[in-house]
Amino acid sequence: MRLRSLEGRLTILLALAALIGALVYAGVTGWPLPQILKWMHESLGLKISTPDRAEAIVICAIVLAPLSWWLGHMVMEPVKRLLRALEGAVASYRDGDFSISIALDRRDELGDLIRVHNELGQTLREQRQNLAQRELLLDTVVQNTPVALVLTDSGGRVAYANIAARHLFNEGRSLNGLHFGTLIEDAPEALRKATEATEDALFSVEMDGSEETFHLSQRAFRLQGRPHRLQLFRRMTRELSRQEVAAWKRVIRVVSHELNNSLAPISSLAHSGAELARRGDVQRLPSVFATIGERARHLHGFIDGYARFAKLPAPRLAAVEWKPFLDALALHCRFQLQGNVPTQPGWFDPVQIEQVLINLVKNAHESGSAPEGVTLSLTLIGHELRIEVGDRGPGMSEAVLAQALLPFYSTKRSGTGLGLALAREISEAHGGRIALANREDGGLRVTLILPQTAAT
Repeated sequence: MRLRSLEGRLTILLALAALIGALVYAGVTGWPLPQILKWMHESLGLKISTPDRAEAIVICAIVLAPLSWWLGHMVMEPVKRLLRALEGAVASYRDGDFSISIALDRRDELGDLIRVHNELGQTLREQRQNLAQRELLLDTVVQNTPVALVLTDSGGRVAYANIAARHLFNEGRSLNGLHFGTLIEDAPEALRKATEATEDALFSVEMDGSEETFHLSQRAFRLQGRPHRLQLFRRMTRELSRQEVAAWKRVIRVVSHELNNSLAPISSLAHSGAELARRGDVQRLPSVFATIGERARHLHGFIDGYARFAKLPAPRLAAVEWKPFLDALALHCRFQLQGNVPTQPGWFDPVQIEQVLINLVKNAHESGSAPEGVTLSLTLIGHELRIEVGDRGPGMSEAVLAQALLPFYSTKRSGTGLGLALAREISEAHGGRIALANREDGGLRVTLILPQTAAT
């Protein structure tokens, strides 16, 4: 037990009070009060009796009462001062003021409490300073980003908007406090419809005599316990233009490569045929013309493939029985059917989906997978049909997975890059989607998801 601790001080004061009480009791009952009273009786003639034990206790109580109050005051006064200081500091913390420190120098438990409190205040001040710096950095980044950011509260009023949003919606003036719905009343219809929806959207509007394409991302969340909505308007025109130019370059490169592969031998064979005809060697002319015809048919098929991709008709949805559909598919490609076939018919365009599955199964075989490793599975989950084509090939790298569904992208030397792109186009025309993923135990899995609401 520390002598400078509150417990040590209290022990000393209690011992002192007990000692004083004992001395008072002894003084009243033993010495010197009885001797003084006896002297006063003998010398002055005053007849005062010596206090008995009960009276001695009363006298001790009268003497010890103010002494106890004084000792208690000595013990509690610093505690009361500290509690008042802590009350003021906590009130300051509640109001966001962390500059308060308690300047009491003690070497007991109260001193330890003061030290910990001051360290807490210093930590809160440092954290607030760091938070203010981070908020300043974040605000600088958000204000200067080209993406227009609008934060609205539950009433639809703008709580925060950056510079890009102010220029986009209010000619550079502040948006804070304005009702966002009222602000865009005169905006193009495509923008209004996009903001009224709850999902991300891509829309185009007429601005400054030209068409601008925007991507809208919007999320709902709670800020300080209240619902808010964040909307991000990103200009996509320049990026889409770059993607369009890149796509055209890929198209030109692929078409040029394929035309050269076909026209070069045709030109060479035509020259050889003319030379053979000039020399009268007609026996070899049929083989020359046959080769020219083969290359011409190949070129026609190549161009027809591009034409079919560009002129994909709208799907003709119909109920499809699985057994005849799978039997017809098996005539075009080999696969292992996994799992059970759904009991109810599918709902899709059988011609287009069959073409998609032929391309996917063909790609699975061309991946280097063993024939028995190429699988097809059909699963009905709720109102969605899940078709999976898997293989045991090497799979795809992350870079290839990110671009595999883009038109004209191919890792094959002679590929056109239309197989997966056509599959994506057909699946999206059905209102579905397609996804590629590497399998954990090796190989690639292509998942085609089609809505089946009408079928159910």
